Amino acid sequence: EKVYVLTGALTYIAITLVLVLASPGVDARGMVLAAMVVLWAGRLGSFLFQRIRKHGKDDRFDELKPDFARFLNTWTIQGLWVVLTAALAWVAITSDKKVGLDGFFWAGLLVWAAGITVETVADLEKARFKNDPANRGRFISTGLWSKSRHPNYFGEITLWVGVAIIALPVLQGWQWAALISPVFVALLLTKGSGVPPLEKKADKKWGGQPDYEAYKKATPVLVPRLK
Repeated sequence: EKVYVLTGALTYIAITLVLVLASPGVDARGMVLAAMVVLWAGRLGSFLFQRIRKHGKDDRFDELKPDFARFLNTWTIQGLWVVLTAALAWVAITSDKKVGLDGFFWAGLLVWAAGITVETVADLEKARFKNDPANRGRFISTGLWSKSRHPNYFGEITLWVGVAIIALPVLQGWQWAALISPVFVALLLTKGSGVPPLEKKADKKWGGQPDYEAYKKATPVLVPRLK
């Protein structure tokens, strides 16, 4: 599981750096996009690695490990995840079309910064909560988690939307197809391996408890409530 997490993060970083080095004339927009991918992958990879090292496992693999074929298939899916998630950034980095640091760049940078900040803070809040023995068997409903049941995923989707905004001005021809990236991330997290299994697990563990049912009723699944 540790190898799986590190492989995913290092693949993002390695491919991004190779594209930068192999592409002549990468401009400021391309360099910033590359830095965004590297920073995101490095942070997420190190966070997940430390979490697995502390707890000894990743719960996501519990149902997969008994079935070798399904467990092996996760590596294939990981390759697809890497390519589809970062495709838009990679296409923009290597695009022949060059555009100065315009409004799209600054707007996208702001959105990306907001997204990675939310994701990072949410992850740290949950890690701190789970590391406190007093919270054993309880669900988190404080900080960003009082505004959204999955603020980390909201941050993740937001940061890739930021990447898309920055990339827009340099896309041309077939490259527009790479806009599938933020759509893929959103669908993966809201319909696939993100929200659904976690909601199912939470319902199984705390469903029927008045405090949990009240929290679930008052707190949006993804987009944080501002009040």
